[in-house]
Amino acid sequence: MPVDWIWGLVGGLIIGTGGAVYLLANGRIMGASGIIGGLVDGSGRNSAAERMAFLVGVFLLPILIKPFYRPFETHASENLAVLVAAGLLVGIGTRMANGCTSGHGVCGISRLSLRGIVATVFYIGAGGLTVVLFRHLLGVI
Repeated sequence: MPVDWIWGLVGGLIIGTGGAVYLLANGRIMGASGIIGGLVDGSGRNSAAERMAFLVGVFLLPILIKPFYRPFETHASENLAVLVAAGLLVGIGTRMANGCTSGHGVCGISRLSLRGIVATVFYIGAGGLTVVLFRHLLGVI
């Protein structure tokens, strides 16, 4: 099995475990966009400490495991404008879908949520179409 696949499996296990722990400890679904959104729009004031702890963990864990990784290529665009636009569009999409890959994809599908399954099918499909359009037809990325 290629090493990249093993790292993907390890990452998936970490995200899945984090989602399970978050659900068991808080009784809520671990959706990164909802956690961040609640801090930004103020709707998560009553749980701000746990939201901040989650986000600190999301940022610190990669730093802690960095010594175990070797450099790798992401194949992301080097065009800063494309990266910023992509980030903004993902943010808009998560608000429109009332969730993100961690909420709908990881936690929603594992709970057999029809809403999570449908949302995941649509954002994976939209991502695939975007790659075909912008990389293969327009050559932007």
